[in-house]
Amino acid sequence: MRVLMISWEYPPVVVGGLGRHVHALATQLVAAGHEVVVLSRRPAGTDADTHPTLDGTVDGVRVLSVAEDPTHLEFERDMVAWTLAMGHSLLRAALVRVCGSDPAGWRPDVVHAHDWLVAHPAIALADVLGVPLVATVHATEAGRYNGWLSSPLSRQVHSAEWWLVNRADAVITCSTAMRDEVAELFEVDAAAIAVLHNGITPRAWRAAPRRVAAARKRYAPRGEPLLLYFGRLEYEKGVQDLVAALPRIRRAHPGTRVLVAGSGTAADLLVETARTHRVLRSVAFLGHLPDDELTALLAAADAVVLPSRYEPFGIVALEAAAAGAPLVASTAGGLGEVVVDGETGVAFPPGDVAALARAVGTVLADPRAAARRARAARARLGVDFDWAHIAAGTAGVYARARAGGPQELGRPKIPTGNVFGR
Repeated sequence: MRVLMISWEYPPVVVGGLGRHVHALATQLVAAGHEVVVLSRRPAGTDADTHPTLDGTVDGVRVLSVAEDPTHLEFERDMVAWTLAMGHSLLRAALVRVCGSDPAGWRPDVVHAHDWLVAHPAIALADVLGVPLVATVHATEAGRYNGWLSSPLSRQVHSAEWWLVNRADAVITCSTAMRDEVAELFEVDAAAIAVLHNGITPRAWRAAPRRVAAARKRYAPRGEPLLLYFGRLEYEKGVQDLVAALPRIRRAHPGTRVLVAGSGTAADLLVETARTHRVLRSVAFLGHLPDDELTALLAAADAVVLPSRYEPFGIVALEAAAAGAPLVASTAGGLGEVVVDGETGVAFPPGDVAALARAVGTVLADPRAAARRARAARARLGVDFDWAHIAAGTAGVYARARAGGPQELGRPKIPTGNVFGR
């Protein structure tokens, strides 16, 4: 099949897990014999002079990375306007460079949109080309804010998500929890939504023993317990709960340190939380780490703690498992499907600081049992989270999708109050 995949992030432009997901899926589809063109963008804040449009083949995938238009828009300050401008530039580039007016030119059999930020170009291209539109929903605005759409921006994002899901000819989510969330929020049939997990390439997360030893010596020179969080620093990731639990953890396991690897809007909140709980010296904020350094740190940690309050899937849990790290994770969303309590890790209810401290204590008190669970988590990767299997399932969704054609949809009604459990 010929697939036109549209994503607002694709390596080397990576914001979170979505970019890595799209890259792995695209390359696996190519390996299976499909023809894939990825339509994405150049880094935010650049322009056609500094970062012109690139059109080339990487890992067998044709990647069209589109330059930003001349308009002075900033993602952080003008998110909706910036997104509309990005969509306009992606649409023009696709029609001019990929699937233009030449009848003998390249034409996709399916358009695959990843998240609401590419709703406009994806819907327009599917309409113009007369092909099925498949949408993968990686997260929702309401989920990030626990069902509250209090700001105008949140309501705008929610309505764009609703439009994409209701216009799509097929919808994919990365977990059963996310499928149920999408069905409830956007008033679609859950049975019609395909669940295809994120995947992992385990061998890419193995570190040389000398690098692991060096990381351990650097961050735990006296053998103190070492906890690691890695990922985006946003409120919904719950890192503040891990910091708040640290005094309890240290009372039972003196000297325990927390390493926080990543960046995001909650960075200042986390520093203040550590100061409030008087553990600032026991928390190290490492920023974004190169993959080789992060891999060594994962293997060196006594536990990787993923305390999300909202998590559609939790690809970081797969990466930690691939590195052989014992897992402690909340049961939020898809994490509850990835980390099976007592089997592949230790789980706790999201937002429960006391339960988080107990879960960490369970791992630190019995390293042999923790190692056994870590081995079970790694063994599961090649069965349940294999990218070749996920790509085959995605191709199956493509094959079954039928083009519904252009649709004019009204605005969704957004109730006041919490949108969950209506």
